[in-house]
Order: sequence, then C-alpha cells, then structure tokens
Amino acid sequence: MNAEGRAVLVTGGSRGIGAAIARAFAEGGDRVAVHYGANAALAEEVVASLPGAGHVVVGADLRDADAVRAMVDAAAAGLGALDVLVNNAGIFEPHPIAETTYEEWQAGWRDTLGVNLVGAANVTWCAVQHMLRGGRGGRIVNVSSRGAFRGEPGQPAYGASKAGMIAFGQSLARDLGPRGITVTAVAPGFTETDMAAEELTGARGEARRAESPLGRVATPEEVAAAVVFLASPAAAMASGAVLDVNGASYLRM
Repeated sequence: MNAEGRAVLVTGGSRGIGAAIARAFAEGGDRVAVHYGANAALAEEVVASLPGAGHVVVGADLRDADAVRAMVDAAAAGLGALDVLVNNAGIFEPHPIAETTYEEWQAGWRDTLGVNLVGAANVTWCAVQHMLRGGRGGRIVNVSSRGAFRGEPGQPAYGASKAGMIAFGQSLARDLGPRGITVTAVAPGFTETDMAAEELTGARGEARRAESPLGRVATPEEVAAAVVFLASPAAAMASGAVLDVNGASYLRM
C-alpha cells in the first residue's frame, strides 16, 4: 500500500499464532505493532526477532476500553499509519456449566467475552478511525476458531465469543466495503502452540491429531499464511469470508 510496506497491528502478538503472524507480515516487508496483554518481555523478544525495521511494541488489557484506545493510537503513531488489523488476542478459560459456581460461571463469560469479542470490537473501532483518516482503505482479519461452529462444551463462552467475532466481522464487511476496508476471518482448529500444549500431549494429543485425515494439527505458520493472504490485495473479494484452517477435522456447509 506504500513503498515502505504496510502498517500492521497484531493483537496477542507476543506468542503462538500471533507471533507467527507478526513474523509473516514483517517478512513481507510490512511494519508491525506487536500487542501484548501482560508480558511485555515476550513482545519485545518477538519484535527483536522480526526482519526489517520500524516495528513497535504496544500493550493493553483488552478488557479496558480506555487502554485499548491508547494502545491503538500508540500503534498508529509508532508505525506512522494503520493499514491492517489482525484481531488475534484471545483467552481460553474452562467453565463447565455443571462444575462451576455461579460466580465462576459469570467470571468465565465476563473475562472471555471481554477479551475475545468486546475487546476485539473496541480495537476494531479504534483502528478503523485511523484507516478512514488515512484514506487508503484497510484490511481487518479476525482469528476465530472451529469452535465457533462445532461448539465448546467445557468453555461455552469461548465458542460464543468466536462465533460472535464472525458475525461481527461479516456485519462490518458489509458496512466498511464502500470505504475500501475488507473484513475476513480465519477459523483454525488445534494448532501447535504453548496455549494448546497440554491438550496435544499424550493420548489426548494423538486423538486430536487423528481428528484430521492429515494426521496432525496446524502449525502457527500455516495459520499466519492464511491471515497474510486474506490481508492481501488479491483477497479483496473474499471480504466477509471465513477461511477454515483445520485440516478437514471439522467440515461445515
């Protein structure tokens, strides 16, 4: 979008899928703002490892609307613009309905939706203001989950937040298209990250890998490649679409 590459904000960019996404954009010549929620040191390590120059670290608890606004403004100031937003940050907190107190149940919903859905919505509002002022359009890619479609029995707020993210994104794809901003989503299944490490260990891990006819789960780099494609000019007509990255472990109509 300009000779110096695009300005990209990746939430939850300090580890796992987010770090791989940040790396993939940087390898393509873009400038990246790596957001963290709690661990600044990890985000600094990611930025230090990125090729190219002009990358920045920004932090905010996405449950805090004022902190979100300050974080997005800092990203835009540090990068000089904001062309691409990747809403990747998310939390996964078990709260099985038959095994939690009412207070634990409420906390699970409040915290999960606060980060995964309402937080993402607030980041998006703030980012869109910069995209509109920049006058170059923009790209928004939301990292959802196959759990949005197949359900999450032990953590229903997670499934609801990821389904809500898709509906939210498709609504904005209709709204922002005339302004040159596209909105898409990826829906990964299990991915080889530290967040999923426990689930992918031992017999449970073997079972998870067997869910796919490929006999494995995705790598963070594979999810990142899908995100980079959806953020590219070549994918403009995919606006509103959801790209599954789950190795056919879950198929939907």
